[in-house]
Amino acid sequence: MSILDKLSTRTASKYPLIQVVIGPRQVGKTTAARALIESFRGAKIFASADSPTPHSAQWLETHWLRAREQAQPTLLVIDEVQKVTGWSEIVKLLFDQDRNRRDLRVVLLGSASLNIQSGLRESLAGRFELIRAHHWNFQESQQEFDWNLEQYLKFGGYPAAARYIEDTERWQSYIKDSIIEPVIGRDILGMVSITKPSLFRQTFEIAMHYPAQTLSYQKIVGQLQERGSTETVKHYLEILESAFLLRQVFKFSTRPLSTRESSPKLVPLAPALVHAFSSPKRIDVDNDWRGHIFESVVGAALAQATDKLFTWRERNLEVDYVMNIDGKIYAIEVKSGRRTRRSGLDAFLNSFPAATPIIVTPENCGPILTSDPLAGVEALRQ
Repeated sequence: MSILDKLSTRTASKYPLIQVVIGPRQVGKTTAARALIESFRGAKIFASADSPTPHSAQWLETHWLRAREQAQPTLLVIDEVQKVTGWSEIVKLLFDQDRNRRDLRVVLLGSASLNIQSGLRESLAGRFELIRAHHWNFQESQQEFDWNLEQYLKFGGYPAAARYIEDTERWQSYIKDSIIEPVIGRDILGMVSITKPSLFRQTFEIAMHYPAQTLSYQKIVGQLQERGSTETVKHYLEILESAFLLRQVFKFSTRPLSTRESSPKLVPLAPALVHAFSSPKRIDVDNDWRGHIFESVVGAALAQATDKLFTWRERNLEVDYVMNIDGKIYAIEVKSGRRTRRSGLDAFLNSFPAATPIIVTPENCGPILTSDPLAGVEALRQ
């Protein structure tokens, strides 16, 4: 179900809970909200907090009070709500005042997971429903732009950038200037205290140069142009995760503590983020690079579906991804031509015989690169 369909269904009833839509920039959250506004039969107010400087809680209260003055029912949409200082506390106060008294349907949009989810957890428990937006998957890009898999591996993730793919330099500038920089410059540096912004940017760029590769924190530190520490790098990667730019995939283990102690596999959440810094044409001439990008795309799809995504490695034996869904283990090997053996998968199955093996290739990946990757995994069961 699309974001718009979920919003339409959930805001159709009288006195609904607050609808909170979180996800990366420029993947359709605001577009869906505007479409909801267009179709909504009643008064509606849209306000965006997306500005270089944070808005105060009074700014949000002003728009809420405007909504109160409208004829009921009223739809109130606040975009980039995480940029409002003290947003969760004022929303709680105002929502509790109106709850079951005024027919006010509230939609909050946000693009910084850490800030949003802490506010929801601390102030709005029991008052909201969460809708997760993701980068555009291959199926969506195929349907909207008639892309093949090669085009998605080069440019996928952000629909607004699709118009520029014939001009690589222009496309890369758009991804850097209109997507990456607002996320880092506004969403992160504007809200999180980072003492060395240049070090933070370097950490992100290094991560994009190693898609779907296991990289120790020490190795990242060794490539930084400024002095840093492993703890700093670890913290920076966690922040990048919270901004929907990458996912750290740790080693699968039956002991949770050892899982977080392992070196992470870095999975960019869209191939466009990688090719903002490396030529998309590299896929055409470098089979190893193409393999890493394909593995990264599969990993990003799986990361959308579950928080329990891992990798596995023992000596020189490896399984690309391991999912633990309700106690059911899936061992997922991604093959794009750079590897044909399944010795790692066999070794994992020897250790975990109840696991279900899955092999993903460019020829059969379609069911996974959709809005329902878990159903795709089931479809590929060996």
